[in-house]
Amino acid sequence: MLRAVSDGGENLNGSDVGGSRALSHYSMDSTGYSVSFLPKKSLLEEFSSALKDMFFAGDDPLRQYKEQPSWSKRVWLSLQHVFPVLEWGRHYTLSKFKGDFIAGLTIASLCIPQDIGYSKLANLPPEIGLYSSFVPPLIYTLMGSSRDLAIGPVAVVSLLLGSQLQNEFDPKTHPLEYRRLAFTATFFAGITQAALGFFRLGFIIEFLSHAAIVGFMAGAAITIALQQLKGFLGVRKFTTNTDIVSVMKSIFKSAHHGWNWQTILIGASFLGFLLVTKYIGKKKKKLFWMSATSPLISVIISTFFVYITRADKHGVAVVKNIEKGINPPSASLIYFSGPFLLKGFKIGVVAGLIALTEAIAIGRTFAAMKDYQLDGNKEMVALGTMNVVASLTSCYITTGGFGRSAVNCAAGCKTAASNIVMSIVVLLTLLFITPLFKYTPNAILSSIIISAVLGLIDYKASYLIWKVDKLDFLACLGAFLGVVFSSVEYGLLIAVSISIAKILIQATRPKTALLGNLPRTAIYKKIEQYQEVTTVPGVVIVQVDSAIYFTNSNYVKERKEVLSSLVVIVF
Repeated sequence: MLRAVSDGGENLNGSDVGGSRALSHYSMDSTGYSVSFLPKKSLLEEFSSALKDMFFAGDDPLRQYKEQPSWSKRVWLSLQHVFPVLEWGRHYTLSKFKGDFIAGLTIASLCIPQDIGYSKLANLPPEIGLYSSFVPPLIYTLMGSSRDLAIGPVAVVSLLLGSQLQNEFDPKTHPLEYRRLAFTATFFAGITQAALGFFRLGFIIEFLSHAAIVGFMAGAAITIALQQLKGFLGVRKFTTNTDIVSVMKSIFKSAHHGWNWQTILIGASFLGFLLVTKYIGKKKKKLFWMSATSPLISVIISTFFVYITRADKHGVAVVKNIEKGINPPSASLIYFSGPFLLKGFKIGVVAGLIALTEAIAIGRTFAAMKDYQLDGNKEMVALGTMNVVASLTSCYITTGGFGRSAVNCAAGCKTAASNIVMSIVVLLTLLFITPLFKYTPNAILSSIIISAVLGLIDYKASYLIWKVDKLDFLACLGAFLGVVFSSVEYGLLIAVSISIAKILIQATRPKTALLGNLPRTAIYKKIEQYQEVTTVPGVVIVQVDSAIYFTNSNYVKERKEVLSSLVVIVF
């Protein structure tokens, strides 16, 4: 006799019964329950249903539009979907503006020195870093759905972009071609991000597991910090490689004649100041503004010190001139044909995926903290559109940075409008203040970057990964070692490879557990976890934590044959 279980029923171990979704209803007769199945679907119906479940998670994205009585309502909903500012902007108040205004000013004081430093990390002129915090945040404010994400260049993407671009062009001997390839990579990064969101393919970035991201970010932080030793020590001849062996060789070779003690004094002094204020900001949340404003304070004081002492004439390297004015158009500089089109596409796809992964992870974190929904696919379209526009306005790849987003949240931002305030401050800087950065020492920019990237090393998360899943820790460690001892690209490749290998292992070798009966109940639980359970003589009940299909069917069969008793498989 077969007993059918309705949706929401439980099997022997209390979990959802596999296949119960295929049952439409049941009816009672003299022998028990009889099962009625859903009508048989055609091949086309089954195929379309599978695609809908894959891309739309069982939901109809056009449902809300079909329910509207008029075309005007549908058009308005469509505009709100593309531009969320039309929705939250209707409820914007003065109290929200106060929070956004303070937050915008705070992150502007943080982002201006960071942008100059990150552009140098990408081997681009410092004004391009400032350009990238002017136009892209405006686009994101119109299209983004996160209230807390602060937009601009970030360290990891800048390093990745710089290391890949310099494999094609030397930024010193071919500056124009280098910039053209950077804008091309930014364009295709935006196209990739927007396409993933438009076609609802965001699940692709899930192949880069959390463990792999933790290891990758930690390795990138070490690499970025080592790269900053050039400016921190005043070394003029420095390796272009990013691995730790090449960097340390370059440092020791220049130790006798290439270091500048004035530069080291400036860098070490302000690095200590930045780390102390950062520590105070973490310990006392109300003093977050100290760590947020300390980079700008460091730039102002160090610039003034260099100017009055003319330390630049004693070997202290300075930023020199930063071009005034707003972003010039750059559409004509993008490679839309020729041999560098494909190279720009490859670089853009890799850097775009890393930027997207960082932004989505950060956005989801703050959305969970403040209890609001974040549409991942909508975010991808917003970030992609933002980077496409950025490539046309002399910017390079931008995304949501963790450091400035955390400051944005701590400063009391209410909506994405804080990005507009930050953008306006950057605009004023580009128009009036850039000549004042002429005597800013490179050492202070290196100190700012070092203090910023140290927060990317999450040793607590690494330890937790080790305690929970050793295979996940292997992905974390592999990504870390790949970045530190080889390059950012190989570290990323190792991280993705180990993550995919773990998925394949879990798909082909599902976990199994023996079940026993809890006394005086009809509930069956795992024998390893419950000491009170009893087994049924002559019967072995095995729970398979996966659906059974062609990749793991032989493994399940082998597990069944190993056991010498009658086997009941539960999944």
